[in-house]
This record gives sequence, C-alpha cells and structure tokens, in this order.
Amino acid sequence: MRNKYLFATASVALCTALSFAMFPFFELTNLVMVYLLGTLVVATRGHRGAAAFCSTLSVLCFDFFFVPPRFALTVTDAQYVWTFVVMFVTAMVISHLTIRLRSEAEAARQSQQRTALMHAFTEQLANARGVEDILRMSASRIAETLNAGVAAFLPDQNRQLALKAISGLPAPADKERGIAQWVFDQKQPAGAGTASLPSDESLYVPLMGAEGAVGVISVKPLIKETTIVSEQRRLLESFAHQIALALEVDRLQENARKAAVEVETERLRSSLLSSVSHDLKTPLAAILGSAGTLLERGNLLKHEDSVELLENIQEEGERLSRLIQNLLEATRLESGAVKVNKEPVPLEEVIGSALERLEKLLHQREVKINIPDDLPSVPMDPILLEQVFINLLENGAKHTPPTSEMGVSATLQDESVMVTVSDQGPGINKNDADHLFEKFYRGSSSTGAGLGLAICKAIVSAHGGRIWAENKMGGGALFRFTLPLK
Repeated sequence: MRNKYLFATASVALCTALSFAMFPFFELTNLVMVYLLGTLVVATRGHRGAAAFCSTLSVLCFDFFFVPPRFALTVTDAQYVWTFVVMFVTAMVISHLTIRLRSEAEAARQSQQRTALMHAFTEQLANARGVEDILRMSASRIAETLNAGVAAFLPDQNRQLALKAISGLPAPADKERGIAQWVFDQKQPAGAGTASLPSDESLYVPLMGAEGAVGVISVKPLIKETTIVSEQRRLLESFAHQIALALEVDRLQENARKAAVEVETERLRSSLLSSVSHDLKTPLAAILGSAGTLLERGNLLKHEDSVELLENIQEEGERLSRLIQNLLEATRLESGAVKVNKEPVPLEEVIGSALERLEKLLHQREVKINIPDDLPSVPMDPILLEQVFINLLENGAKHTPPTSEMGVSATLQDESVMVTVSDQGPGINKNDADHLFEKFYRGSSSTGAGLGLAICKAIVSAHGGRIWAENKMGGGALFRFTLPLK
C-alpha cells in the first residue's frame, strides 16, 4: 500500500520536472495535460486512493509551481480556480475509468483462467473411472490448484462420512470428521470464511448433486495464516459441483451396468434352461431306455444286443458328462474363477493329448498335423488349451462325414502363433458366422448346447489371443486362433 503512494508522489515529481522544462515554451493548459498523464499512469496500477492522492497533489503542485503568483498556494486570478476544479475532476474521472477498465480486464482474465482450469478438470473427470479414481484425481488437482491440502469424504450406507481420498494432509482428526459430517447433514459450507466455524483453518464444502449432498470436500491452506480468497472459494465451489455431478453419473452408470447384468443373467438363465433341458433329456432318455431294457429283458437278449445296449449307455453317459463339463467350464470362465497358469509348452504335445482323448470319436478319420520343426514353445496353460483343441475337433467331427479328413496346423506370425483347425464339411452358414462363439447359440445345423465354441473363445481371450472362423476354398471350415509368444 505504501509503495503505491510513493509511486504516486514520484509520478507527480516527474510531471513537475517535465513541466519546468516545458514552462518557458508552452501555455499553462498544456502543463495540465502533463499532470493528467501522470494521474493516468498512477490509475493504471489499480488503486483508487493512490489515484485520488495523485490528482490532489497534481493540482497543488501545478498551483504552487506554475500559477501566478508562483511558489505560493494563493490564486490572484479567479479563472485558475475553475482550472483547478476542472483539472481535479478530470483527473478523478480519468483515474476512475482507468481503474474500472483495469478491474474489468482483471475479472476477464480471472474468468478465462477459471474457465481453462474447469475445462481441464472436467476433461480429467471424464477420463476417471470409478468413485475412488474420481476422488483421488479431484483431490490431487484441487490441492495443486489452490496450494492446499484436500480431503474427500463420502457417506456409507448409514449416511456416516468416511475418508475416501486425501492429498497433502495427514489423516483428519475426529473434530475434522465431525465438522465434515455437520456440513454433509446441513448441506451448507463451514469453516474459514463462512458464517459457521469461521475460526477453523479449513474450508468444508458439500458436494451437492441433483438429489442432495453426495459427499464433502475439505481444503486447508498449506501455508499457515493464509486464507482462501473469494475467487479461490468460487473456483472450489465449481470444482465441488463438477465432482458431485461426476459421482452421480458414475452411480447412474453403475446402476445401469447392474441392471444390464441382471437382464443378461436372466436371459442366460432362460437360455440355459431351454437349451440344456433338451440336451440333458436326450442322453438321459437313451440311458434310461437302454438300462430299462437290460433290467426287464436282460436274460432274454442275445449277447450282441446286450453289448450294444451297454455301449449305448456308455456313449450317452460320456455325452452327458461332456455336456455337464462344458456347463461347469462355462460357469467358471464366466465368473473369473479360472486362472491361466502359463508355461512354455510345445504345441504338438497339447495337440497329441487332445487326439488321445478323442481317439474313439476320430478313429475312422485321418487328422493331418502340420507343425513346423522350428516353431518355438508357446506360453500357455496346457490344460485349458487342450480343451480348446478337443472342442474344435469334436465340433468338426459332428458336422462332417465320419471318414472325411481333418487337419491341425500352426504358423508363426510376428510375435504370435496362429493355429488352424480345418475340416471338409459343408462350411459355415453366413447367417451363423457372427454368432458362432456366443454362449448357447446353435447354428442352423447344430445339435449341441452351444457352449463348446464359447468356451474356446473365453480360453483364447484369457491367453491374450483371438479366435475366428471362415470358410475354406474348395469346401469346409477353418477355425483359427492366435496365441501371443510374449
């Protein structure tokens, strides 16, 4: 403050010195312009008191040094009194307009700065995911902007606040938690600069959403004896409004996700019941029929007929076992209970193990294996990958003639291995191509439960690869999937 008045005094002194230099050559009215210019310069610094002081001192200096009689504050010519009045009023008007213009320019600059800060803050909120991420980012951003420590509180199911994020502060004490709880319950700010608890160092602002308070933000200056000015408070309130809006949007999105999951769960349950009930009934009916025949007429049947019935029971039992295994596998994969334990394994070992398990199903057909000798071991979970080959080969066997040829090949592509399982069947119907790997989807010629290919997709995706199907030139289908080498 003192420096502003010293500057005003120096400005008048400079104007007086300049006027002395001009005095022999210019009229007194021109010297008035010099003093008005000095007052304008002082006014640009934005202090009304200093500008008024400069105006008054300019009139006195002009009268003392240049108005006859010189070097005296007396005036012999009345017209100079009017000159003094006009000079003073003009100086005051100029200083007022200059200060007002400076204030408006400063307000515009602050508004632009606040808008830029809010824009950057809104962008960061838009990229945040989840309540914890929103609050952690918000606390860090506010602390950096206001040079203060920040704590964020959210209510639990009992409407009691709990600390969710903190930046630049130690854990809040019970007193601070109590103030935050009061702010949340009353839905009004408290602390420094407010009507409630103005002596407290921190400022507590409620996060007000469309349905009321959703939390509380507390801000404490890091430099002691520093207060949060009105401009910073307005900025903090804008931040709080955006945080509340982001939290409500996140809550609505979470509710929408839960609703979608419930709808999908119900749809899957209905699909499961409709799909599995038929697939379970078919082998059960065959098993019960064969077993009933053996019980009722076992002594009357020929040995060949008895063996045939027993084989039928075994085949249908294995079919039922595979179906149940697929159901369990799909459930485990869906719930995330399956952990992929990767280890480098030669691909031919997994293929060979799968062929052994399908020996009875594939005994009439030739399966050609084409694996390059220099193909490196692939990081994989061999148990899971074996299930992929079993499902793909079993799927091919179901849709191709019993004596047709099938093939399994692998090629190296960049940093992954692409595996192809081929057959010589009718190929893939174009209406089924986009849905083959969906759970419980049955193609136009399928008789299964629609789980085998969905399980393949889940396992391959868990390994970081992808799987797809296409028709082979000349007839047949190609099922391909990739496995990353890293």
